[in-house]
Amino acid sequence: MKKLTVRSILSVLMLLGFATLACAAEGAGVSVKDQALYFIAAALAVGIPGAGCGIGMGTAINAACSGIARNPEAGGKIQVNMIIGLALIESLTIYGLVIALILLFM
Repeated sequence: MKKLTVRSILSVLMLLGFATLACAAEGAGVSVKDQALYFIAAALAVGIPGAGCGIGMGTAINAACSGIARNPEAGGKIQVNMIIGLALIESLTIYGLVIALILLFM
């Protein structure tokens, strides 16, 4: 991998680790700094899976359209499998949204 990609991944993991520490911190109230970490972690919890799922859905639809163009008789089976796959991909984005809501309303 490129150094920039590795650094980016490690930076995101470090940021999420700080949000975890902020959640585990004992204290009476939530400071502004901790609240900012919650917001950043929530944005990443929705944004990263959303981007990945968008790329995955585009790839799946591209492959399905190519398959239907090559073999029109198999179009029904390909379309059903594509829709099931898209639903499973979309569920990953919903999991990210649930995590973000847990972080925001904790």
